[in-house]
Amino acid sequence: MSRKSNFHANLPILNGKNWDTWVKQMKGIFIVQEVDEQVNTILDPLPANPTNQQRTTFKEAQKKDNKSLFLIHQCVDAKVFEKIAYSTTSKEAWDILHKSYGGDAKVKKVKLQTLKRQYELLQMKNDEAVAYYFTRLATLTNQMKNCGSNLAEQETVEKLRTLTPKFDHIVVTIEDTKNLSEVKIEGLQSTLEAHKLKHGDLIH
Repeated sequence: MSRKSNFHANLPILNGKNWDTWVKQMKGIFIVQEVDEQVNTILDPLPANPTNQQRTTFKEAQKKDNKSLFLIHQCVDAKVFEKIAYSTTSKEAWDILHKSYGGDAKVKKVKLQTLKRQYELLQMKNDEAVAYYFTRLATLTNQMKNCGSNLAEQETVEKLRTLTPKFDHIVVTIEDTKNLSEVKIEGLQSTLEAHKLKHGDLIH
């Protein structure tokens, strides 16, 4: 019983609202479990009068498909499971979930417009920690990419101009001494946090 509990605890669970994150995590699990092709492959039935080799190949494919379907079952909550309860293959279940929660092109286009507006207006708050602001920035850019945005990292780095005035000096220094096209967002965050610590303004 404890094994089963631990198994569940380490798996991502689709609740209907976290599709973009969940699907990335599931693809990683499928690769580790060596069943990543199954959710995109139709399981062909055995032909009439199959050879021993065909039987063996079919049995192996069916085994992998059952494994990937089992993983999907373990990684959805009770409400989502009802949508795929009668699916007989992993591809059938995967396609249902994608259609239900993945969103079509029109929906993503509208959502992306809203996210772009939020991105344009994003500003660091006066009492906001550097780490928290960069988390908000990363979350927003990831959401945009999930909706089809091709936002370049340089554009994200250039958001340093949205920091509060107390960072004006370090921002000017960074822009004067570094090629922003070569700066990584993680390095920028580290530089800013080091600047705060050096000037006695503790990071929250």
